[in-house]
Amino acid sequence: MFGAHCCGIRALLPKVIDMNVDHEVSLLVEELKRLGSPNSEGKISVKFGVIFQDDKCANLFEALVGTLRAAKRKKIIKYDGELLLQGVHDNVEIVLLKED
Repeated sequence: MFGAHCCGIRALLPKVIDMNVDHEVSLLVEELKRLGSPNSEGKISVKFGVIFQDDKCANLFEALVGTLRAAKRKKIIKYDGELLLQGVHDNVEIVLLKED
């Protein structure tokens, strides 16, 4: 009995993780709108350092860089490079591609 129940939970776990990532990405989109401003193409843009140093974002995102990477993989945002690090990449522009 326990084995069957355990396997059912394992089958659901990836869906739960995906829902959590989607929720984090949607929160990120709202924060980019709050902190950013339109760039020359009319897209919302904000520097990584602004997001990283924002108190609300610091409290909201447990793993900001991971959330940014997930949003980039989903083509919701774009930025140069793969991994953003505080200090080194503070001036990297994060551009919002999809607002919903």
